[in-house]
Amino acid sequence: VRVTAGNRTRIAGERGGRSMVRNLLLVGAGGFVGAVCRYLIGGMVLHHTTAWKFPMATFVVNTSGCLVAGVLMALSTRHDAFSPELRLLLFTGLLGGFTTLSAFGVETVYLIQRHQALWAGLNVVGTITAAVGVLWLAVSVIR
Repeated sequence: VRVTAGNRTRIAGERGGRSMVRNLLLVGAGGFVGAVCRYLIGGMVLHHTTAWKFPMATFVVNTSGCLVAGVLMALSTRHDAFSPELRLLLFTGLLGGFTTLSAFGVETVYLIQRHQALWAGLNVVGTITAAVGVLWLAVSVIR
């Protein structure tokens, strides 16, 4: 189906379809880079901490991901520094592939900044409790 507006003709749904494909490619490319970085950084840390009882590789990846998310969040909100496409690439793709804890951190800080401390607290307690609980449940059931 062709849609004509003034002197421009396009295929109906073309813009939205191309937009969705572009967004998927941005998220996928960022996710690829983030996952590779997680693998490399986590492996490097793990190599130096194999005798430790603490999961330092995961700790380093999660905290560094949250540090980067905090810097990007501040730049994004204070200076309107990123286009929606770049936000998709960096936040959803790169940081999502690197660590989803960064999204959890960003959302929790956002709630705190909006003076929603109760919801922020519920997010922290609820997410950690539910995540560890369902993981434990799944392992228990499958064993």
